[in-house]
Amino acid sequence: FCLMAAPGKVAAFRLPPLPTIGEIIRLFRLKALKQLSQNFLLDLRLTDKIVKQAGELKNAHVCEVGPGPGGITRSILSAGVEQLLLIEKDARFIPGLQMLSEAAPGKVRIVHGDILNYKMEKAFPMHLKKTWEDEPPDIHIIGNLPFSVSTPLIIKWLENVSKRDGPFAYGRTQMTLTFQKEVGERLTANPGSNQRSRLSIMAQHLCTVENCFIIPGQAFVPKPEVDVAVVHFTPLVQPKIQQPFELVEKVVQSVFQFRRKYCFRGIETLFPEHGRLKRTEQLMMTANVDPTLRPFQLSMSQFRNLCNAYRKMCDEDPSLFVFSYREELRQKKTTRSLLGSTGQPKQTGEENQL
Repeated sequence: FCLMAAPGKVAAFRLPPLPTIGEIIRLFRLKALKQLSQNFLLDLRLTDKIVKQAGELKNAHVCEVGPGPGGITRSILSAGVEQLLLIEKDARFIPGLQMLSEAAPGKVRIVHGDILNYKMEKAFPMHLKKTWEDEPPDIHIIGNLPFSVSTPLIIKWLENVSKRDGPFAYGRTQMTLTFQKEVGERLTANPGSNQRSRLSIMAQHLCTVENCFIIPGQAFVPKPEVDVAVVHFTPLVQPKIQQPFELVEKVVQSVFQFRRKYCFRGIETLFPEHGRLKRTEQLMMTANVDPTLRPFQLSMSQFRNLCNAYRKMCDEDPSLFVFSYREELRQKKTTRSLLGSTGQPKQTGEENQL
């Protein structure tokens, strides 16, 4: 590598001349695998734009998820980071990433593994750790995520935010990630929007979520059928719903269970059949939520009220939280079968929807 500096200025890191991303793909005979929903981004102007959304990266520590052939990796290194951790599941990309590592001696660490299983509590130096109330630490997560992993991964990281563990053991670590355009719209949707969903509430009650810009599908190789959104997350100092992650997730999932019906219909699924109507009315009255609103019309404060009221009911009756509506339906179906139904009992529309 070489260091180039103007007189009186701190030297900036520059990568040496390297094969283009297209040449790397040809050199190592790389091919995007459809079953892994891989799409390569070859335009370095776009990778630079993604990295710019992460904020100031000079001397920062960055984890890139799924670097693939290394387009975004080059842009991250060119931003002057102190250390770059690459987590790549597909072994075919490792040789190309090692070439980048050799071009930036001492800056790159490559881990061949699955990000869903990787423990990030010890991924960065402990001196970077900040208290939750401080400004975010000099740590960033950046990634062009495969579509197949993006939703489960952001839910996992949101749970980490809630519990302040994983990459958030260091403080309010920021994330800049790609999603299908529709998922990006769900993550940032406001009350009343048709895109308002479980993801909207789970993300926005824990983070400031910004839909930065859209990358057209034709910028990727192979071209996906959808456009791609770049989304930036900054964890909030105080979550908007101050209840355990599992409780918030259960309430939100239940509300959106029947997203086209009145919200009380989904809320009913929080309770066993015996006493269901009475308890649903009690919850909605305590939370002061209009039962005829649709799920996507509910505000964050209404979800907060529902979670707080449900928590109080669970404290009074701990069996409530472990109740599963799906399991109740399954048992009823089994009972019907045992009572002499021939063949498979016909599913109700409700069961089909679930």
